[in-house]
Amino acid sequence: MSLPTFTPTTTAEEVAAVFAAQIRGKNMLVTGTSINGIGFETARVIAKHANLVIVTGYNSERLRLTEEAIKKEVPGANVRPLVLDLTSLAAVRKAAAEVNAYAEPLHVLIHNAAAGGGPFKLTADGIETQLATAQFGPFLFTKLLAPKLLATGSESFTPRVVFVSSAAHAFGGVDLSTIADPDPAKFNSSAAYFEAKAANILFASELSKRSQGKINAYSLHPGVIFTNISQKEGNKADLTNMGILNTDGSPNTEKFTWKSIPQGAATTLAAAFDTRLDTHPGAYLSDAVVANDQIAPHASDPETAAKLWTISEEIVGEKFAF
Repeated sequence: MSLPTFTPTTTAEEVAAVFAAQIRGKNMLVTGTSINGIGFETARVIAKHANLVIVTGYNSERLRLTEEAIKKEVPGANVRPLVLDLTSLAAVRKAAAEVNAYAEPLHVLIHNAAAGGGPFKLTADGIETQLATAQFGPFLFTKLLAPKLLATGSESFTPRVVFVSSAAHAFGGVDLSTIADPDPAKFNSSAAYFEAKAANILFASELSKRSQGKINAYSLHPGVIFTNISQKEGNKADLTNMGILNTDGSPNTEKFTWKSIPQGAATTLAAAFDTRLDTHPGAYLSDAVVANDQIAPHASDPETAAKLWTISEEIVGEKFAF
């Protein structure tokens, strides 16, 4: 069967239709699934084909609304809510223990959650919030769920881990000298976001490399999309300063080409299920296709990736080995 070439206008539904056979019978976990976001759209589309979709969020009420909305549209969907606060290492351990206790295996883990801006804030573990949500929480969560993922591997299937990054990673890299001990006086919300998104790419490539073919990890740019994060009060100022939003909070269509939420979730679906990616472990995707040429040099440096991995192990207090 010849597979279609995806484009910027391809939707998540279209990608899922092409790879319905790959999704069928599989179990996935998607983080950050609030309604009106690409994580919700990702979970909603997968739920039409999958055996189980675990939806997560730190707010149990929003999580309930997500579960209800998907089940209303897809009555036969097997959707399971999981409270997960990525800004707390203790909460991550608790959520991972819950998933590990499930009878079902886990085939695909999708890291979609993002803090997305706001003032300087440390978590209870002393980690800057954006990096906790994008790097250290996901690092620990992936490490703890790795045995469950690895157990699904076979000659015909390699488990996948997907990181929703951003083209914004190009504007700033990971500062290894301050990542474990951030200075509030030097904090810049936009720079922290760029750093978090660069970390996503470095983590994906290093995870693929260290697993030696046992897990395929991918990172991606979903596109410029008007989601719930764009509308959060704390983020509006940052997005306006970057010229992404107009001063009234509306999308700047003169400077950027915007995607709809269904189009934005397409690249996540491709990263999770496109069989052509089996030969491209650690790849970065944009517009639902491999786009490694769009990775900024600071986010493709193997030495930085290895050091970030070691620092992450130190911060979460656990070694991540296969």
